Amino acid sequence: MTSNCIIEPAAGYKQRIFTTGPVGWPGVRHLDTADLSPLLKAAQALSGFVEDGPDETITVGFARDAVLGAAPAIIDAVKAGDIRRFLLIGGCDGAAPGRNYYTEVANQAPGDTVLLTLGCNKYRFNRNDYGTVAGLPRLLDIGQCNDTYSAIQIAAALASAFECEVDELPLSLFVSWFEQKAAAVLLTLLALGIKDIRLGPTLPAFLTPDAVRALVDAFDLKAIGDPAEDLAAAMAGH
Repeated sequence: MTSNCIIEPAAGYKQRIFTTGPVGWPGVRHLDTADLSPLLKAAQALSGFVEDGPDETITVGFARDAVLGAAPAIIDAVKAGDIRRFLLIGGCDGAAPGRNYYTEVANQAPGDTVLLTLGCNKYRFNRNDYGTVAGLPRLLDIGQCNDTYSAIQIAAALASAFECEVDELPLSLFVSWFEQKAAAVLLTLLALGIKDIRLGPTLPAFLTPDAVRALVDAFDLKAIGDPAEDLAAAMAGH
């Protein structure tokens, strides 16, 4: 583990996890140098897999250069009505049960939508096959949380092409909240004037009732609710 995306591991995993750099956890071995020999010895001591699993591929790499390279086709598809809306479904997430809202939104999205995803949230549904729209993959995996910049650049370029503000694009954002890095992403989106963001499954604990009211009033920030109802509202531009 080399970044701050670490939560308390189950006891059975503690001997198979190492940390390095600024990351650490009680009971987890930390590597203070570039010497990876303890990690290699631990790996070699394990029995490995008894048999191979089925081959499976996931298409990634739709950062700003790849998506903007297809911008003319995307713009033509929007103008022709083949693409009705872009749904950005992403953010920080974990493996806890009961956070299936984002999977349901992706699975219920109409076939004339493009699903943009980034961050750990994408692992909720990025193995699913959503087919194509206007000759383009419906699911575009932009990357990790660090690649939010790519998503913003894509939105800014599309807004420029359509001669409108980002907030006026046929774009809806469903952002999952899990840990502190999401705060930087959310504040960046708000600083850019992007409104109508749906956030959940719970709001950040540090938001006071007054802060929530201020964000709702200024940016129409919404707590997620029923997936079907939220999706219908987003498709209607709300």
